[in-house]
Amino acid sequence: MNVILEKLEVGMIMANCFIVGCDQTKQAVVIDPGDEADRILYHLAENKLSVKYIINTHGHFDHVGANKELKKATGAELLIHAADAPMLSGLSQMASAFGIAAENSPPPDRTVKEGDVISFGTIEMKVLHTPGHSPGGISLVTDKKAFVGDTLFAGSIGRTDFPGGDFDTLISAIQTKLFPLGDDVTVYCGHGPETTIGMERRTNPFCMMR
Repeated sequence: MNVILEKLEVGMIMANCFIVGCDQTKQAVVIDPGDEADRILYHLAENKLSVKYIINTHGHFDHVGANKELKKATGAELLIHAADAPMLSGLSQMASAFGIAAENSPPPDRTVKEGDVISFGTIEMKVLHTPGHSPGGISLVTDKKAFVGDTLFAGSIGRTDFPGGDFDTLISAIQTKLFPLGDDVTVYCGHGPETTIGMERRTNPFCMMR
């Protein structure tokens, strides 16, 4: 199975948006379109991909800010965990606190939960509920790849001082949901570079605090 994978750093906060596509069928998902919808659409067209789903790992504005424009352009279904779905109607207010403009998102077409499988082309992504950075944070796992949003970073973890955040909950999610995936799994983070489960399990200082 050949997977098309594009990583784009979008918006003023440089959030990672991922395009994951099936090389065989050209069906794709866009994970965390935080901004720059035109740029995301350009990369989709360049790879001749059609978007089946837009998936938000969580509801913070820097990861969902282009939902509206991307959904309008592609007709793709919008997916998010139910616990973060209410954030989508408050993006403008959330972003203004950072001095940034953002459009509110349409509501999700459906919500996802722990254990759900998202299928597109020949690819299946399993949903893990990994709260702590936000109540409805999710990670998406497929073929030794984990797209974790702001749950885990290279050498760090997501902030837990936003509304609905909780440090103990986040560390528990990392230790019980992500670490068991295996040391050879590549972690695609919501900001910054990729890492591996093995590297974070052995060296991440935050994950040793509990």
